Amino acid sequence: MKKLLVVYHSQSGTCARLARAAALAAADTEGVVVEVRRACDASTETVADAAGLLLVAAENSGTLSGEAKAFLDRIFYPAIDRALVLPYALMMSAGNDGRSAVRQAERIFSGIPFTSACEPMIARGEFTDEHKAQAAELGAALAAGLEMGIF
Repeated sequence: MKKLLVVYHSQSGTCARLARAAALAAADTEGVVVEVRRACDASTETVADAAGLLLVAAENSGTLSGEAKAFLDRIFYPAIDRALVLPYALMMSAGNDGRSAVRQAERIFSGIPFTSACEPMIARGEFTDEHKAQAAELGAALAAGLEMGIF
């Protein structure tokens, strides 16, 4: 079984809802087990045990939300020391843009180096059914790619 790790940080609840939608869809993939962790509860060991990572975070004041950034800071050097190379996907909740936070996260991931499995998803504005559907689609696609060995 391959493990997909979904790490999220949510203050308003939107990122938790996005993470839940992605995780539920990913869990339907045979051969993949999904583990969901809050960013403050995820560690390098948690990441090392996974075959892929989905980070769900928010943009705050044009940058990556604090707890999501703290998670990446916490795993950065230990992941490099362990020579971890994982495929990742990124979901960003943003009031209106999200691109700056996406670029920030991508720069951090590339330094580890983790490889992007797909284009990042940016959920702009209030949480909608469309955001939920997009999150589910991304989660299912990431899990299927892991199961098939594409990533």
